[in-house]
Amino acid sequence: MSPTGRLTVEVGFCAVKPLRKCEVALRWGCSQYSRRYFEGQGFCFFWIGKYLNIASLRDYFKLMSHRSTQKSEEKKTVIIVGAGFAGLNTAKRLAQEESLSVILIDHKNHHLFQPLLYQVATAGLDPSDIAVPIRGEFSEDSNVTVHLAKVDAIDLEKQEVSLSNSVVNFSYDYLVLACGAQHSYFGNHQWESLAPGLKTLEQATEIRHRILSAFEKAENETDPELQKRYLNFVVVGGGPTGVELAGAIAEISRKVLVNDFKVINPALAQVFLFEAGPRVLADFHPDLSAKAKKDLETLGVTVLVNQKVENITENGVFYAGQWISSESIFWAAGVQARQIPILPPQPQDRAGRIIVESDLTLRGFPNAFVVGDMAHVSLGESKTIPGVAPAAIQMGFHVAHSIRKNTRRNFKYLDKGLMATIGKNKAVMQSPGLFIKVDGRIAWWAWLLIHVLYLVGFRNRLSVMSQWVWSYLFSKHGSRLITSSRWENT
Repeated sequence: MSPTGRLTVEVGFCAVKPLRKCEVALRWGCSQYSRRYFEGQGFCFFWIGKYLNIASLRDYFKLMSHRSTQKSEEKKTVIIVGAGFAGLNTAKRLAQEESLSVILIDHKNHHLFQPLLYQVATAGLDPSDIAVPIRGEFSEDSNVTVHLAKVDAIDLEKQEVSLSNSVVNFSYDYLVLACGAQHSYFGNHQWESLAPGLKTLEQATEIRHRILSAFEKAENETDPELQKRYLNFVVVGGGPTGVELAGAIAEISRKVLVNDFKVINPALAQVFLFEAGPRVLADFHPDLSAKAKKDLETLGVTVLVNQKVENITENGVFYAGQWISSESIFWAAGVQARQIPILPPQPQDRAGRIIVESDLTLRGFPNAFVVGDMAHVSLGESKTIPGVAPAAIQMGFHVAHSIRKNTRRNFKYLDKGLMATIGKNKAVMQSPGLFIKVDGRIAWWAWLLIHVLYLVGFRNRLSVMSQWVWSYLFSKHGSRLITSSRWENT
């Protein structure tokens, strides 16, 4: 007979009411966590002994254990693939939900604050300043487990996820795809090794290695032509990442490294920024785009608009029949969603983003969500939600609410405006609807404040703020380390 039946038989009419009274007392007098401890350890034996005999007390604890087991078995499984802004915030909102078991899967063990990657690439910040271990964010959440793995395939009809390092497929009740984006070389995959993008810590440290090594090579070179090649830096793409990277390279060559070398003059380094369109920062108001271009040129950046890079080699780039000699070429031109084999295949746009319903679910699969840079969400008039951090965070909150409440509602995007920094005291900012357009020092300080607030973890905020203050006061970067991925003795 079930524990409930045994309890009814043994206790009978005389003990049922005291048992209920005792259970109410336990639930009223103890917190959620202490009550579990009391029930599991029998700590309240003396307190409730006057109501129950030993046999009924034993059965009471069996009953509570049975209820706990039933509750655990009733949990629904949520699998979240990707711990970027969207995935991490979805998991955080579902943490401590007793009715849910959350499995967070990522091929990296850290969450990365991508908007500040360019500062790692230009030796302004350390990698640990903008990244936090994923497990550390959920160490106190018993219903969230983290798996370091790569997803091989997803079967929507079977509701299963297969991992590269597991022979057992993971079943789910809810699925959240938040794998982010990667750079697109528009079919020229051979350019990737020649012109690294800026989406991961590994790419950022590689760019830092190439920038700092270029100055070291030029210092040791006696051939003027080779010196010039080493001191030429090319950035392809005039979006926020390209503008910020080009401005940062120009700043460190003219303000940070200028007194560190004896043979060369780092201030003579040339930075070229290519943009295939008519203006940089195309998503901004034309006035702010023009201001950003002027600020870049003030720093010494040569801005080439309406110019498309035609070929990239180990020694430079071709464009419009012309040639720039350089060994330091960096890619910030195009992005595409990360691809995961999904059955049945889902419709995608040209950038590889999965087209979702207005509630962020896949058509025909209301328990599967796609968020962040992977999702194509229409705003009407041929516009889609941009791939920015605020949008991804809002999507994460929306999906978490839908899962918790088991409801479906249309996602409403709150546009918080656009910001981009060019250099010290140089930035542009605009509000939604263009009610506010700001540039210069005010926009730069606002940019600093917003990015510090969005960082994950107090330690990271404090570290980034202290390094920015040091850099602002003394124009010195403390992360000018040239490292290699090789570990063997050479």
